[in-house]
Amino acid sequence: MPFSSLPRPVAEAITERGYTAPTPVQAAVITEEAIGRDLLVSAQTGSGKTVAYGLAIADTLLGGSDTLPRAGEPLALVIAPTRELALQVQRELQWLYAKLGARVASCVGGMNVRVEQRNLSYGCHIVVGTPGRLKDHLERGNLQPGSLRAVVLDEADEMLDLGFREDLEEILDLTPPERRTLLFSATMPKPIALLAKRYQRDALRIQTTSERESHADIDYRAMAVAPADIQNAVVNVLRFHEAKGAMVFCATRENVRRLSATLTERGFSAVTLSGELSQNERNHALQALRDRRARVCIATDVAARGIDLPGLELVIHAELPINPETLQHRSGRTGRAGKKGTCVLIAPYQRRRHAERLLRAANVNATWESVPSPDAIYARDQERLVASLEVGEIAEEDLIVARKLLETTSAEDIAAAFVRTQRQSLPAPEDLIDASPAAPGQRPEREQGPRPGFEDTVWFRMNVGRNANADPRWLLPLLCRRGHITKRDIGAIRILPGETRFEVPRGIAAKFADAVRRTAGEDDGVIIEPAGDGPPPAERPRLSRAPGDRPQGDRPQGERRGPPRGPHRGPPRRRPS
Repeated sequence: MPFSSLPRPVAEAITERGYTAPTPVQAAVITEEAIGRDLLVSAQTGSGKTVAYGLAIADTLLGGSDTLPRAGEPLALVIAPTRELALQVQRELQWLYAKLGARVASCVGGMNVRVEQRNLSYGCHIVVGTPGRLKDHLERGNLQPGSLRAVVLDEADEMLDLGFREDLEEILDLTPPERRTLLFSATMPKPIALLAKRYQRDALRIQTTSERESHADIDYRAMAVAPADIQNAVVNVLRFHEAKGAMVFCATRENVRRLSATLTERGFSAVTLSGELSQNERNHALQALRDRRARVCIATDVAARGIDLPGLELVIHAELPINPETLQHRSGRTGRAGKKGTCVLIAPYQRRRHAERLLRAANVNATWESVPSPDAIYARDQERLVASLEVGEIAEEDLIVARKLLETTSAEDIAAAFVRTQRQSLPAPEDLIDASPAAPGQRPEREQGPRPGFEDTVWFRMNVGRNANADPRWLLPLLCRRGHITKRDIGAIRILPGETRFEVPRGIAAKFADAVRRTAGEDDGVIIEPAGDGPPPAERPRLSRAPGDRPQGDRPQGERRGPPRGPHRGPPRRRPS
């Protein structure tokens, strides 16, 4: 029996639950070396840490006996960063200790304080809670820490990130000094090491996976896009993968609301998680994901901490995480417990270098690729449709309808109608701005003659040029937004030192000029005005240049002028008058 070293009731419960063998972290905490000692454990998110520390404290709770004492003051305290994680831990420990008759109480923010107070007064063996609520019950005298034999800090790094250091220190200072202290964390930054040094005695350090192995179940991909195309990129990534469950991360509540509105409008079944939601709203959103009534969750970092959603196959970083630890925590929502997952990092063009540094710091090898195109998405749809067709047992009434259809319609038309019906239920993919820079060492070929539709054009000028880091990657979205046109309506772009000139077809020039006049109040500091019918004059060679340097002439759209001088900061801001 793989769990033979555990107390018999606990071993029976975990075997009945379907565990055939312990995970690496579970096996490490029940070894003879770990029994009775403080533990400092770092393991991959989703590796079974909750059951692991439940197994680790079993002997401590029993105290050498075969049964638990009568419920009174708690024997163990588990501290978790979020309500969802604390309630999830409570459910796990309830079935793990069910055969011992353990009472597990929860104390979390957003729940009824009086109910929690009553449960504590009835007596319990284990208390699971969030730092703020536990501190409140300690100060009110509802929670008596004098009998605690073990304290567990779950996701300790997240609690420090959320600013709970003072609450944790106050709680730990009130617990008996002879208690066991178990710290479990996905990452082990310096603040965790300092906390362990202060509150643990001769702790056993357990690290079940290396940094490389911790990402083995996650396929990392990165995509560079124009800033105006981030939402469209999210749409296409979701459509390409069609995951049973997906989570999209944003940096702020406002961006969560904006992206949620975009995805819902396009036909995705999506829910949101942000700090402004009530506990009841959060529970409904999570239940919708578990029931498959919703397939996409848009969340902020804080709101998604500690959430375990089974079957989550895809994580999208719609906005770059602030540090490597946040990247790991976000990505750890997928690829859990040995299951495979995909993580997609979407980076604006000007922040690609920052994204690469972030991935290196997290020791993640990501494949840089283009955002899936509509053609690639339709091809993947076709593959999924063919693979999903299963002709099983067919009822007689269905055969009757099928024969009648074949009498009036060909089999090919019936199949085409079926395919059309299937596609109608899927959101349409988006066309993205194709403003990606040329590959290193290559220069885009100049077009021979004008593009179709640009035989008769009008030139316009902008008051930003090469000296202001003008670049088609942000100029194109700006022109489309200000002029109420699409990228197909913009012809050649000539970026000069002090200005940029571009052409539009004469047929829409008046409409474009009127739109840029009406949007001139936008706070982007960019002035757009007509520049005449002819192309801009060729730029004169610079007088002071190093020997061997060639003059800088007109450049076609998208051509780069050598290595970039640094990340682009966007269009110049208008100075206050």
